[in-house]
Amino acid sequence: MSTSLPTAVTILAAGKGKRMGNPDLAKVLVPLAEQPLINHVLDRAVELGAERIVVIVGHRAEDVQNVVREHVHDARTVLQAEQLGTGHAVLMTEHELSDRERDILILSGDVPLITTDTLLSLLHHHHNTTAVATILTTVVDNPTGYGRIVRSADGAIARIVEQKDATEDERTIREINSGVYVVRSSALFSALHRVRNDNTQGEFYLTDIVDILLKDGAEVATYVCDDPAEVHGINTPDDLRAAELLYTQRQESL
Repeated sequence: MSTSLPTAVTILAAGKGKRMGNPDLAKVLVPLAEQPLINHVLDRAVELGAERIVVIVGHRAEDVQNVVREHVHDARTVLQAEQLGTGHAVLMTEHELSDRERDILILSGDVPLITTDTLLSLLHHHHNTTAVATILTTVVDNPTGYGRIVRSADGAIARIVEQKDATEDERTIREINSGVYVVRSSALFSALHRVRNDNTQGEFYLTDIVDILLKDGAEVATYVCDDPAEVHGINTPDDLRAAELLYTQRQESL
């Protein structure tokens, strides 16, 4: 990874995964190809050569911490004691990641099929612009449930709107937020301190940093992932079965 700034990786892994059917098991510990979901994401962080890896834990925190530390011994964990949203979760990493200026790649522990090549391309695109933040997007046939990428007349990103807060017109947008971002640390934490929870869910959305950064006059870029399957999150047993099939197909094609 060649860049003027060091790159750290933070992984969102605090969620409960209520729809997976096992409340005693953190969602990121559900196995895919005999490895917990989180391990697949940790492998990507290691392959990228991240100078620091920070995992945000919450539900079944000790279980997740143990798996993380066993898989990547020098990975750090931070606790999100209350699940108040993705913005609040990333803010919990401030004491680990604000000691120097760096780019922070934000990944989700339940998105195990993201590839190192895609992440390298995202980082390369980010480093070749003057953007302080770059968002990985993709285009899907059925965007239901995902945050939509709202663009201005000139094609630049204007904001990300969550499904429950979107208008009828916005819900027809097929370009979605993948939940993968790379953001300069000083800009990230400055914006996160200004995120509010006045939305339908009453949560602090990480996506709100886009609007805040744009109002600050900062450049926010996007990079499109050609394969939507890479950024598909595991939320249900059906999602897991689909991911298992894709994983097997990938292995067979190697």
